[in-house]
Amino acid sequence: MSPFAEHRQMLRRIQPVGLAGRVRAIRGLTVGVADFPAPVGAACRIAPGRGGVEGRVIGFAGAETLVMPLGCVEGVCRGDRVECGVGGQTVGVSPEMLGRLVDGLGRPIDGQGPVGIDRRMPIWPGPLGAMERRRITEPLPTGVRAMDAMLTSGRGQRMGIFSGSGVGKSVLLGMIGRYTAADVTVIALIGERGREVRDFLERDLGPEGLKRAVVVVSTGDEPPLLRVQGGAVAVAVAEYFRDQGKDVLLLMDSLTRLAMAQRQIGLAAGEPSASRGYTPSVFALLPQLLERCGRTRAGSITGFFTVLMEGDDAADPLGDAVRAATDGHVWLSRGLAQRGHFPAVDVLQSVSRVMADVAGEDHRQAAREVQALIAVHREIEDMVAVGAYRKGSSAEHDLAVNMMPILRAFLAQPTDVRTEFASTVRGLIDLREQVVGARRQLARATHDGLRAGWR
Repeated sequence: MSPFAEHRQMLRRIQPVGLAGRVRAIRGLTVGVADFPAPVGAACRIAPGRGGVEGRVIGFAGAETLVMPLGCVEGVCRGDRVECGVGGQTVGVSPEMLGRLVDGLGRPIDGQGPVGIDRRMPIWPGPLGAMERRRITEPLPTGVRAMDAMLTSGRGQRMGIFSGSGVGKSVLLGMIGRYTAADVTVIALIGERGREVRDFLERDLGPEGLKRAVVVVSTGDEPPLLRVQGGAVAVAVAEYFRDQGKDVLLLMDSLTRLAMAQRQIGLAAGEPSASRGYTPSVFALLPQLLERCGRTRAGSITGFFTVLMEGDDAADPLGDAVRAATDGHVWLSRGLAQRGHFPAVDVLQSVSRVMADVAGEDHRQAAREVQALIAVHREIEDMVAVGAYRKGSSAEHDLAVNMMPILRAFLAQPTDVRTEFASTVRGLIDLREQVVGARRQLARATHDGLRAGWR
């Protein structure tokens, strides 16, 4: 890379100095500014003489430039001056951010003083070239047995965690944050309730997980533009540590609330709603964020993004868009959660698209065997629940009924227990041997019964 490449990028992001306009109208979430030819995405300041409020240009309507504020516009008057900023959208980053909490602008909010800046990273950089990416060939142990055994992840992978409300997405994300073997963890809490932020940090992540983490917080009561920017800032921080040669784990809770914030921005800018109220900019934003994960020559970013499925609807358009852009998904089942099975990972509706590249042949065969047996049990689950199933009708069904308690015990895990990847793989292979042995035993018993009948 040329030593001047970073400076050329900086020049491209510089905005014209001296641009200014006047507030003409405030409509809902936007401020209409007259005589203000700033580009889309430009940073600006409304009413700078009275302390002012930061904003971003999001579009145009006739002769007006539409600005969305990053704070409260109470006190802003018609005719107030709006000034354009001097630089592009960047965030100051440094190793001092580890163990700290910052807001959607990268400012510390944990009361522990300022954070030094090593360099400034663009919040919305250009896309990473396809040939700059390296293949995902190394497994990334998460410490969660059900995922490591059946949905093995790789360094640089993007995974969605899907479920309805109250099924355990945040708890699973906390387990991944505590137990995953990564150099740095970047956590984006987007649109969360303010109360849940401390709960996640102290209960789900814990002090050990926080030591090697940077937490970006933008709660649900903040402006939608700040929530979207919070997600982009988290990815920019992850890119900084990736460029330092680190393997970075990026956790975002939740991608749905970020998409809802972008929907608010799009509707305020006059976009039409495309599908279930989501605007086209939402579906353009998702790959912009998700494609920034991956593995490069320097390091890697592995991303886990929670997606809230309204009404447990697997056909939700946002869920479809995320599944299309990620390298796999984890579906959490409300039925499993109601039976007290945690984490409530439904292995039949989940998939890791890189598992074939990062798991050994014995591991994959064992996972296929276990998954096939769970699928057989799913066929007769309702009959077993109501007592209508009778043993002896099918040897494979009998095997599934007999083995299901053992399989469920293997896939369940307390939240405060970390499982080693090697022991998980050994346990899965041993489980497969039990299944094969039980199948042979059932086949032998069936054969002996038939011989006795012939006599």
